[in-house]
This record gives sequence, C-alpha cells and structure tokens, in this order.
Amino acid sequence: MEINNLTAAELRVWQAFPRGELVDFRTDEDEDAAAGTDWGPERTLRASVLKALLISGPQEDGEIAALRVTGARITGALDLTHAVVDHPIRLSRCHFSDPPDLYGSQLRRLSLRGSVLPALDLGSARVDGVVQLSECRLSGRLQLTGAQISGALSLARAELIAPDDAGPVLKLNRAVVGDGVFAPQLRAEGALQLNGATVNGSFDLTGARLSYPGEAAALDAQMLSVTGDVGLRNAHVDGWIGLRGARITGRLDLSYARLSNPGDATLRASSCTIGELWLRKGPPPEGTLNLRRAQIDVLFLEPEVVPDRLRLDNLAYTALTPHEPAERRLPMLERDVEGYVPYAYEQLTAAYRRIGDDPAARLVQLAKQRRHRATLAWYGRLWGHVQDATVGYGFRPLRALGWLLSLLAIGSIAYALHHPPPLKPSEAPPFNPVFYTLDLLLPVISFGQESAFAPKGGYQWLSYVLIITGWILATTVVTGVTRTVSRQ
Repeated sequence: MEINNLTAAELRVWQAFPRGELVDFRTDEDEDAAAGTDWGPERTLRASVLKALLISGPQEDGEIAALRVTGARITGALDLTHAVVDHPIRLSRCHFSDPPDLYGSQLRRLSLRGSVLPALDLGSARVDGVVQLSECRLSGRLQLTGAQISGALSLARAELIAPDDAGPVLKLNRAVVGDGVFAPQLRAEGALQLNGATVNGSFDLTGARLSYPGEAAALDAQMLSVTGDVGLRNAHVDGWIGLRGARITGRLDLSYARLSNPGDATLRASSCTIGELWLRKGPPPEGTLNLRRAQIDVLFLEPEVVPDRLRLDNLAYTALTPHEPAERRLPMLERDVEGYVPYAYEQLTAAYRRIGDDPAARLVQLAKQRRHRATLAWYGRLWGHVQDATVGYGFRPLRALGWLLSLLAIGSIAYALHHPPPLKPSEAPPFNPVFYTLDLLLPVISFGQESAFAPKGGYQWLSYVLIITGWILATTVVTGVTRTVSRQ
C-alpha cells in the first residue's frame, strides 16, 4: 500500500507504529466507544491499513514497533487469518464496524480493552502473551475454540450479548490458557462453552451475570481442567451450570451466588473432581443440585443453602463443613430425588467419624435404617419397628437395658405376690422371683428356676410374654452389635 493513499488519521498511526507510540483519537477520556458510528474521518481507520502495518509495516533500528491506538473507528474486516504478527496489538476503546478475523493467527499480545465489536474470531490462534478483552462489548460470538494463550485471558466487565438465534456467545472449547481467566463482573446473555478447556491458574467469574435459560447450559464446562480456583462468588446465573467430568484442583466458590433454573438442574457437577466446593451465604439454588459420582475433598455446605432437590448418589467427600448437628444434615439426604440412597448416609456417617463425633454418626445410621425400613415388605417393616422401639437398631443399646429392667421389675413383683407351684416339690430349689424372671428373660443363661416351677393361668401367659420379649431383645441386641462391629 502506498503511503500517499493514507488519510490524515491513518498517517498518524503509520508514523507512530515503528516506535510503538500511542495514538489517542479521543476528545474525552470518558467517551463511550458505542458512539463510534458517529465518529468522522478524522478518527476513522481502514482495517486494511492496520493489516498492512502488522504484516509489513515500517521498522526503525533500536525501536520496538507496536500498533497502539485508542478511540478510533475501524471500518472493514481486520483479516489476519493464519498471519504471523510479531508486534503487540492494542486497539483499545475502538469501534469496529466488522468482526475481526484472527483465526489461526500467531500473535505476541492482543488488547482490545473497552472496544465495541460485532464479533471476534480467535479460534486456533496462538498468543504468546495476554489477551485483554476487559470492558469489551460484543453483539456476536467470541470464538476462542482451540486457542493457545500463554498469558492470561481477561474479560473483566465485558458484555457478551448476542441475538437470540446466535447460540453461544463465548466458545473456549479445547482452548489452553496459561495464566488464568479473569472475568469478574462479566455479563453474558447467551451460553458460555468451555468444554475440554485447560486453564493453568484460576478462573474468576466473581460477580458475573450469566443468562441463558432453557435446555442448553448457561455455563457449559464439561471436562474443564483448572489448576487453581473457579470463582463464582456473588454471581447470578439464570440457567444451569454444567461441570460433568471437570477437574478443579482448587476451590469452586459459589458463596453468595444466585443460581436459578426452576424445574431442572441448576448445577450439574456429576463425575467431577473438586478440591473444595463452597455453597454458603446465599439463597438455595432454584433447581436441582446434581453431585452424583463427584469426588470432593472439602464440601463447605451450609444447611440453609441446600435446595429442595438433590442428586447425591455416589458423592464422595473427605470433610464436611461447617460442623453441624446430625439433625441439621439429615434433611439434606431426604431431599434426594432418587429417594433412599444408602451411600449418602454412609458418606455422612464417615464425615462425622473422621472428626470424632460418634453420637452424630450413630444418629445418621439410625436414620438410614428408618429410611430403609420404608422400602421393605410389611413383615420387614414390622420387624424394623420392633428393632427400632427396643434397641434403636442396635445404636441405642441402653434402651434394651431399660426394657430388661422394666420387665424384670414387673415379673419379680408379679411372681413375688404369687409363687408358681413347683413341678417336683421335693427337688425344687427355694423360689426366687428375681432369678425366676431372669430365667424367663435371658434365653441363654439359666439359674435353675424356670425348669423347677410351673405358673398357671394368667401368670403362665406372663411367662410366655417374658420369654418372647427376651428372645426379641437378645436378637436385636446381637444384630445391632454385629452391625456396629462389622462397620468398624
């Protein structure tokens, strides 16, 4: 391109490029790039001129060339498909009339901070430094599928708002970001797709506003790998979050977050691996919380934040915090949409045992047996009620002692007032109402009283009741002790 064909605005940029100087076309530091459609030729640049600069622009010895422009209106499509650009690009607070196409390009650094764009394609691009898209506003798709960014990707306070039929507003599928993704206060009206992406660092969506209600996910991050934290603190998500198979080494922080997807799942984190999951200090999610087959080291879950519907089958966690009484945790297990899930009770029991709260662990196991009883046939339920009433399924052994003492008192008093006649008066030992009652109650131990005396009438029926009750108590105690020992 001949330099004589350049406008005055383009000539300023052409002359500043070899020295990497900034060309600022703004008349007011606070002006909005959305008003760029009204900017005149004095601040309008053709995309073809910028492409020529980046591919074969002038150089000066001892200087570092760079394209640094602020507040310009850029017309035409900046097409750098598969281009190798050795110069940093900074086009901040600019207004693009057409979507830049940087597919497959190799860049040193890219900054479009505060710019307004119809869309942006960085698919399969390789950037050796930072990609700065903070405060950008896109009315179409931000395409980053397969991109490799050695630095950070910044989307702080960016707005991604596409037409209703445009599908995802951000595609970061299979991309690799070397120094984290920073998108606090991001606003997106459309789906964010991060399937199979790798983020070496943290993924910060603090205070983000994501909206994409319907069958597709508002945040679709299946098989996402993050070596740091994923922060959704104080975020508002209208739609569901998909994290199936994701690996998050650090913390998934949903503190103060508002998650809403009524009638369907609001968080699908099945089969994922998470260092810490924080659900705290916010309203309960409006929708189902799906943590099936997830593996979590620390589950920070406040009872007040537990939604009405859960999926917890095969959820494994090492620690459950904050420490709450079992009575506060058990309603969570009763909200599982699958109904009775034994594994969930075992996990909660193990969490209490790890911190030495054995009474709470026993209470959880008792609740498990009661839930299991409801799944049995009528005779199983009947036997379960007997075990529950007598010894609390073996988890309340002192209750059996209370029954024994009560029955011992009743039998001793009854037979003390009316001695049963001996079977063989000449051979019978002296009658003792206490040991006679113990002989009836204890099926294994014999004091020689039961075989020597034979009560009649109502006292004979009393002896039958004591014998049957003794067998029931003995059976339930042995069953409970066996269950407890085998669990240890």
